[in-house]
Amino acid sequence: MTSSPPALALVLIGYGKMGQIIEKIAQERGHHIAAVVQKTDTPEVAAQKIRLGQVAIEFTTPEAAAQNAYLCLQNRLPLVSGTTGWLDAKAAFERDCLAEGGSFFWASNFSIGVHLFFKMSRLMSQLAAPQAYQPHITEIHHTQKKDAPSGTAITLAEQVLPHFQKLQQWTLNQGQDLAPATLPIEALREEGVVGTHTLFLEGEYDQISLTHKAHSRQGFALGAVVAAEFLYGKKGVFGMDDLIP
Repeated sequence: MTSSPPALALVLIGYGKMGQIIEKIAQERGHHIAAVVQKTDTPEVAAQKIRLGQVAIEFTTPEAAAQNAYLCLQNRLPLVSGTTGWLDAKAAFERDCLAEGGSFFWASNFSIGVHLFFKMSRLMSQLAAPQAYQPHITEIHHTQKKDAPSGTAITLAEQVLPHFQKLQQWTLNQGQDLAPATLPIEALREEGVVGTHTLFLEGEYDQISLTHKAHSRQGFALGAVVAAEFLYGKKGVFGMDDLIP
């Protein structure tokens, strides 16, 4: 996490709060922002900007993510994406990316701390499941977040589910009665919250919980830039387990 490769020409796709923080951190690590693709750009202008970079970093919306990804693939530009909420389209894109020899790195959360949180959650689930503990997840984000549950919460659920044989899938808990074979995820939206995720393990006599609370977006942005450094020069589809085994 401390060393940087030779300076890269980066294209930022999306220039919201995350894009601006990524720009600052990338420059601090010696990289150059070759272009910024924004939602007001025409496809032709966006393609022209894409061709200026060596790696693209994309944080936009679920509705725009697939189009942005294919634009990078068509122009042979490696892509790092942190956009969540497009899982079905992402799976199809990953197949196309592999078939066409592209380069793609996606994570629901680029925070190194969250990656460690996932690893600890897997271990906790492995130990707790035989003791009849039951899991549930709560995620809290700022009120501007559009998708629910968060991509991080979904990834967390995917870490937990394989250890509980009676659970078949996760379900967004919106106050309704849930099927007994589901892992409930509660999604809360509160002003000013960057991102808090908690795994609860409920036992008959006690409760175990593990929480990751983000204090700022800096950790997400740094992880995205490090992922771009990692992806440059590689072919294939990658994630945080490749960056931090």
